[in-house]
Amino acid sequence: MDEITDETIARQVQAGDIDSFAALVGRYEKKIARYARKFFSHPDDVKDAVQDVFIKTYVNIKSFDSKRRFSPWIYRVAHNEFVNNLKKKKSEKMSFIDFDIILPHSAARETADSDVGRADLRRQLDGFLGKLPVKYREPLTLYYFEEMSYREIAEILRLPVSTVGIRLQRGKSLLKKAINGAYSGGSAI
Repeated sequence: MDEITDETIARQVQAGDIDSFAALVGRYEKKIARYARKFFSHPDDVKDAVQDVFIKTYVNIKSFDSKRRFSPWIYRVAHNEFVNNLKKKKSEKMSFIDFDIILPHSAARETADSDVGRADLRRQLDGFLGKLPVKYREPLTLYYFEEMSYREIAEILRLPVSTVGIRLQRGKSLLKKAINGAYSGGSAI
């Protein structure tokens, strides 16, 4: 049995079937929350931002072109909402990485020492990513952690595909410099 596509569900919502919107929320709530955690460090802020994204998505569903993919469209809505929320909370530190994605827990229980080591590594990586300019952090997050294509990232960030490639390349380079600088005693970024 074929699963109904996101685009088909969006068309149903556009046609007035408001109950179908719950299916989109079910499919994207965890993904959008994971993406929100890249912007906000406080769980309540994440929750509020995700809720705002789905409200905006529902209100603007008629503007979605169902001939295109739904995923980049909702991530664009999320991106805009998160950026707007950040402008309101300028002083808050941005946390751009969900390290449970980078360093998944293994099936076997490890020692307490390895748990402490993993937590320390997560803090260090967060610090390095925090030193990157947002224009590099965001494409890195979308590409590596949300597993989006260059084209999808370009659509979300409203950039040419070539610019996405350049920002990913420069972001990786800056991240390497920050890490190498920290461990060699030199200056990071």
